[in-house]
Amino acid sequence: MDRTDRASRVIAAPPATVYGALLDRDSIEAWLPPDGMRGRVERWDPRPGGGFRMALTYLDASDSPGKTSDATDVVDVGFADLVPPERVVQRAVFEADDPSYAGTMTMTWHLAANGDGTEVTVTATDVPPGIDQAAHEAGIASSLANLASYVEGAD
Repeated sequence: MDRTDRASRVIAAPPATVYGALLDRDSIEAWLPPDGMRGRVERWDPRPGGGFRMALTYLDASDSPGKTSDATDVVDVGFADLVPPERVVQRAVFEADDPSYAGTMTMTWHLAANGDGTEVTVTATDVPPGIDQAAHEAGIASSLANLASYVEGAD
């Protein structure tokens, strides 16, 4: 698994505000699920070596079957590295019987000051082959748009 997916967006909020939204349980639950999904954090430990477990449910599973069940993706995410307010590195493992979703995907959230805002670049490495690249990059972009709406409304 050597595929890399990425997306980026400039968010009209300072890096510290964006970083805070990456490490707050209620924030993650609000903005991380991409369009067409809702999320529920089942476990939360925001420290290096800690992590979270999230259940993502498709609002309409008829054309988007889940990895864990017909309508759900469950992912265990570990925090591998936290560098405030510049970087969050996560290791994500999907709960799935299908071996095409097996393995550990690394998600690096890089935050860089950009004028009055923050350029957020998400790089996913070792993406399991069962995850469609175009759909994954669209999902990351959707989460970034949600993050922007979430933190820009908070200022």
